[in-house]
Amino acid sequence: MSFFRGPDPRQGDAPSCAAIANMIVPRSVDLGGLNVRRALPHTTRRTVGPFVFFDHFGPAEFKAGDGLDVRPHPHIGLSTLTYLYDGEVMHRDTLGHTAAILPGEVNWMTAGRGIVHSERTAPERRVAGEPLHGLQCWVAMAARAEESEPDFTHIGAGDLPLIEGEGKSVRVVAGRMLGRASPLATGLATLFADAKLAAGARLPLDTDYEERAVYVQSGEIDIAGDRFTAGRLLVLRPGDAITLTALTPSRVAIVGGETLEGPRYVWWNFVSSRKERIAQARDDWKNGRFGTIAADAAEFIPLPDDSLRWHAD
Repeated sequence: MSFFRGPDPRQGDAPSCAAIANMIVPRSVDLGGLNVRRALPHTTRRTVGPFVFFDHFGPAEFKAGDGLDVRPHPHIGLSTLTYLYDGEVMHRDTLGHTAAILPGEVNWMTAGRGIVHSERTAPERRVAGEPLHGLQCWVAMAARAEESEPDFTHIGAGDLPLIEGEGKSVRVVAGRMLGRASPLATGLATLFADAKLAAGARLPLDTDYEERAVYVQSGEIDIAGDRFTAGRLLVLRPGDAITLTALTPSRVAIVGGETLEGPRYVWWNFVSSRKERIAQARDDWKNGRFGTIAADAAEFIPLPDDSLRWHAD
C-alpha cells in the first residue's frame, strides 16, 4: 500500500492493566470504498520491534467491475508484509514478479535500495465483484542492510506452520511461536502470527521477542482481567509472559521482534536511517530513476504535492 496523509491514531482509554504499555485506536480513512485503519506509526508509539507501519484494510465488498487499484509506487529501506483474511491481491514489481496472494499466504517484499510495485485486483476477479480484507505492515531493515538488493518472496498457506487445538488456530507467518517456526527469512528478528480463537480459548505469549503487540481484529479478549474489544493495538510491556483469553470468538494478530538499533525516518513510502537517503529517493522517483513494471507501466502514483517532511520512528 502507499502511505496516505492524515492525523495520528488516537491513544485509547486503556484500563489500568499492568501488561499493556500502550493501547492505540487506529485512525480510519476511506480510500475510494476501501476503509483503512492505521495503528502505526503513532505519536506515542512509532514502532513495535521492527514494525514501523501497521494497516488494517477492509472488510470491503467490491461491486462487479470494481476492485483494488494501488498504482505503481516506490519503496526503499523496508520490507512489506501483506496478509489477507479475504479476497485476492495481484502483486507486480520491477523485478518481474507477478504473484497473487490469497488468505493465509504471505507476500514479503524487500525494498532494499529501491523497488516499485503495484497491488491490484486481477481482471477476472472483477467480473462478479469480491470481498477484500487484510493487513499490510512495513518492517524496517537493519541499517547495515538498507542498500541491499531488492527481493520478493511468496509463501503459500500450506508452507506456513499451523497450530490447532484447544479452541485455537494459530498460523505462524514470521518468526517463532508456540514451538513452531515460519520458513520466511527476515533480516531482523520479526514475529507475525494470525490467531483465531473460540470463546474461552487461551493464547500464551512468551518473552522470546523484545517487543510485542496484539491487534484485536475481531471479537473481545481478556488480558490480566481487563477486556479489550476489536480495533485496538495493545503494545505489551517487555519482559512479561502473559496469556490472553478470548471472551467471544476472536481473531488477533501478534506482531513484534527485536528493537531497532536506531531511529528510522519515514517520508511517504520511504524508510531509512538517514534523512539524506530519503531526499535522494524522492529525487530518484521524481526523475524516473526507479524503473517501471513491464506489465503495469501505464500509470503511477506521483510524489505528494508538499515539501519534504518526515517523522522519526
